[in-house]
Amino acid sequence: MAAVKEVQETTAVRLGALLDAGDGATVTLVAGETRLVAHRAVLVSRSPVFQAMFQYDTLEASSGQVIITDVEGEVMRELLDYMYTLQAPQLSAMTPQMLAAADKYGLLALKTVCEQQVSAQLTIDNAAAAAVLAVRHSCPGLTAAAIAFIKAHNCQVMATQGWADAMQNHLEDVIEVTRLLADPPAETTRLPIQDRLDMLTWAVMYGRVEDLRALAAAGVVEEQIRGLVLGQTALHTAASGGHVEAVRSLLDARAPVDFQDVDYQTPLHLAARNGHTAVVQLLLTSADCNATKSGVDTPLHLAVREGHADVAAVLLQAGADRGARNEAGSTPLDLARQANNQQLIDMLT
Repeated sequence: MAAVKEVQETTAVRLGALLDAGDGATVTLVAGETRLVAHRAVLVSRSPVFQAMFQYDTLEASSGQVIITDVEGEVMRELLDYMYTLQAPQLSAMTPQMLAAADKYGLLALKTVCEQQVSAQLTIDNAAAAAVLAVRHSCPGLTAAAIAFIKAHNCQVMATQGWADAMQNHLEDVIEVTRLLADPPAETTRLPIQDRLDMLTWAVMYGRVEDLRALAAAGVVEEQIRGLVLGQTALHTAASGGHVEAVRSLLDARAPVDFQDVDYQTPLHLAARNGHTAVVQLLLTSADCNATKSGVDTPLHLAVREGHADVAAVLLQAGADRGARNEAGSTPLDLARQANNQQLIDMLT
């Protein structure tokens, strides 16, 4: 009991350094019928998404309430507990939902733990769902484990209701899982350059990190892979699809982060337009958030036009020009007002 008390006291001391002392220190998280009260400083210090949300005068920041529509209350409760204690829960049945929530809020350490838990719990009945989860949330470790498991139990897995449900509800992800099952890693150094480019096109479309690394090792440099689609680079394609680890791999290979396609759009434009917050954050480690031709929509314009408040907050934090005008003469604030999006209006004024 003394050891438990000591741990609790140590945790309290650590949290004491994080908590706001003034008014507005608490936030109410609403997930379905569940309402959770949390300290804003804890949320901001743990999650880059919450940090971006409260950086500006957003609706959440002013109201002190965050409506969460895609995370169940019980999962949100466990997620909040993790943000306070940094102790990963043993969730079992809820682990897949927790992995998705950890990915959404940028809690990478928790996401890794959840990957490991799902990998350790693979069965014939849940392997299809685990593979879809891995592909959807760019989990290379879980992807490898699920694919290996399905290969070892191929007929049994494909005869389950889980496989049928995945086919019905997540067909695009099942197509990628099927390709992974049928497509062993290629000997890339022996492939002719056109075959390597074809492999690259497939890899960036589906976030195939291992293929990208193999291609980089084989000497397929960025100058050789421009013009894949409408003058876009591989980084454009990976960013548009929201493939975080594929984007990271391409950046490690020194892909030109500010290269503009035929529409003067950079990879950051595409990630912002499609609402891929984690990819936007990753690109901003080296990208210019205002890099575009004068008069063309900036990444901030596109995020606002599509209603992606989280992305807009991250871009503003990185120094996005809120006064930039597109060819119609509109600023991001003008677009927010046209859409009557009060959250974005508050953020941009």
